[in-house]
Amino acid sequence: QVQLVESGGGWVQAGGSLRLSCAASGLTFSTNAMGWFRQAPGKEREFVAAIGWTGRSTYYADSVKGRFTISRDNAKNTVYLQMNSLKPEDTAVYYCAAVPRVVPGTSTGGYPYWGQGTQVTVSS
Repeated sequence: QVQLVESGGGWVQAGGSLRLSCAASGLTFSTNAMGWFRQAPGKEREFVAAIGWTGRSTYYADSVKGRFTISRDNAKNTVYLQMNSLKPEDTAVYYCAAVPRVVPGTSTGGYPYWGQGTQVTVSS
């Protein structure tokens, strides 16, 4: 059974930083591309960042480019999202997702495995 467990969310003031983690089990982590998505109240879930198998290929939404960094540690079966210069509009529930592909996608429909999410709240 695949399990993705996010952690590291919380409350932070605008301009601050948070680091999210997602621990995976029940799958061959090193052959899964990983993604981070977020969903704000009343809005659809949207793509944030993704990373390929080896970690050399990364992809970002324009809204977070230059502020967020996705990385992975295949030895620890964990993917990270370092979030800097946070803005109130980054407030959302953040989800990690996995897909057994070399190259990740940016669509929610492309990921079969999802975590339960972690809340990030950025105050102004």
